[in-house]
Amino acid sequence: MSDEPTKSEPILDYDIHKILKALPHRYPLLLVDRVKEIHLGERIHAVKAVSMNEEIFQGHFPGAPIMPGVLQIEALAQAAGILGIETLELAGSGKLVIFMGIENAKFRAPVTPGCLLDLEVEFTQQRSRVCKFKGKASVEGKTTCDVEFTAMVADAPS
Repeated sequence: MSDEPTKSEPILDYDIHKILKALPHRYPLLLVDRVKEIHLGERIHAVKAVSMNEEIFQGHFPGAPIMPGVLQIEALAQAAGILGIETLELAGSGKLVIFMGIENAKFRAPVTPGCLLDLEVEFTQQRSRVCKFKGKASVEGKTTCDVEFTAMVADAPS
């Protein structure tokens, strides 16, 4: 019996070290802190811990800090990147999952420091180099952002 997960078995042991191996992002733009589960070829549930110590809150907005919606979308895209990299077995290949388009983005509630932002992303279409995703960010079950986006697998810039 293989120890490799199948599409029906979730990956549950995905810590920050695996995130750092999968994504090229680093502080201050690494926006995924933990992955709760991955269902290969299907979906991912990740978490971003929103902290007052993040540089963005010095200017957005002083006295009333709110996480910009574009960063919520970026966090969802990074979660999708992990899903794509793991599903397509690209870890260590030097390949990147890069945005191609964003559609139907809606921001429904503010995200403030101290929140755990749940990031749920699923494949809606999967091809060898281009994938489509649907993502939802939420805090304590309340949707803060939902979006559809397209990404492509590409070589890292030289």
